[in-house]
Amino acid sequence: MKVMTIGLDLAKNVFQVHGVDGRGVAVLRKQLKRDQVAPFFARLEPCLIGVEACGGAHFWAVKLTALGHSVKMMAPQFVKPYVKTNKNDSLDAEAICEAVTRPNMRFVPVKSAEQQSVLSLHTAREAFVHARTAQANQIRGLLIEFGLVIPIGIRHVYERVPSLIEDGEVELPGLFRRLIDRLLQHLKELDRQVQELEHEIGQWHRTSEPSKRLETIPGIGPITASALVASAGDPHNFKNARQFAAWIGLVPHQNSSGGKTQLLGISKRGDVYLRTLLIHGGRALVQLARTRPDRADTWLGRLVARRHHNVAAVAMANKNARLAWALLSSGKAYQPGYTETAS
Repeated sequence: MKVMTIGLDLAKNVFQVHGVDGRGVAVLRKQLKRDQVAPFFARLEPCLIGVEACGGAHFWAVKLTALGHSVKMMAPQFVKPYVKTNKNDSLDAEAICEAVTRPNMRFVPVKSAEQQSVLSLHTAREAFVHARTAQANQIRGLLIEFGLVIPIGIRHVYERVPSLIEDGEVELPGLFRRLIDRLLQHLKELDRQVQELEHEIGQWHRTSEPSKRLETIPGIGPITASALVASAGDPHNFKNARQFAAWIGLVPHQNSSGGKTQLLGISKRGDVYLRTLLIHGGRALVQLARTRPDRADTWLGRLVARRHHNVAAVAMANKNARLAWALLSSGKAYQPGYTETAS
């Protein structure tokens, strides 16, 4: 019997395969080691393969597509309702096989190797930024134990700590001075790593026309632009701009029933990193709208006047996400004050 649809439960070493025929009857249940996966699917006739969007999913999607199969990835939370009883690898593969055939299922676009490389730079940079902040806070916390208070901010650590550990009038043991100096050197190394990764991201950004177009949107810089382009991929995977903003998690969470619509805060679904970058950009624009008189009569200026600045920042992030989708899908450049005219 010909296998039409397969659910593949991915793992590090042991993969589970569940296949059904055209009538949906199970005809294949098999466990494969990692080195057996590619040869097995190479011998199989082309079919539809469903996988969960997890670690290694993009690699296997590209590899299996090259073997002639049609691969579709789904978010794990959309697959979970199809697990009928207890959870194990075999039942997970069966649930994936059933979920991939649903006509209303939402699928995750497959990322190219270049997209994954750029996003890897962003992931590493974010980790170094967190480590840099943690190191600066550790230095401040240790100095407080000796009665020395450093204001919040890495800039103050760089400015004040060297003079403190070199000042002979400050009563600090030599052992502690050497420790703080070591931690300060580590902080500088982390900062250097962040700057080098930002430089590499900037180099890629300057070679990408879509990323350079997004940079022209106020509130979006090279970091945000490159992350949007690498994460979104083909903008036509999204039906419209609102769906793109919803994918990032910048639209209201709905809890409606009985014909009564109730909109709550933003859903916070999707990519946390993109949402954070866009909201930080929105906060910068909100600060300008609050301090510059020439921006008081703009859309954002009027919003800031009547709503909390955090609400305005999220609204600005939502607007920028929609603008980003519009530029990516149309291939046009950003035009301030652009109004579409009916033809």
